Amino acid sequence: MESWLKNHPNGTVLLLHIQPGASRTELSGLHGDRLKIKIKSPPRDGEANIALIEFFSDLLKISKSKIFLIRGESSRQKDLLVELPFEKATTLLQELLK
Repeated sequence: MESWLKNHPNGTVLLLHIQPGASRTELSGLHGDRLKIKIKSPPRDGEANIALIEFFSDLLKISKSKIFLIRGESSRQKDLLVELPFEKATTLLQELLK
């Protein structure tokens, strides 16, 4: 099991390390025990957080209303809750990282 994926009663928590202001938005492998995400948006006025939610909405093909930033609003270390069953989220994300 991936260290950056945690089972949650409402879905799956993703433990992320964010690099805002990147040249493009993409999955970027691991950063310690977190999944690294490069975000094109700058880290001001919550723009990178909005872009992060939009990115995972597109990536996982779920509504933005099913994705919640539960920790790290102003930090590079963020915990994102996605309302997807743990097994499904794990399978989808592992396929995308291959």
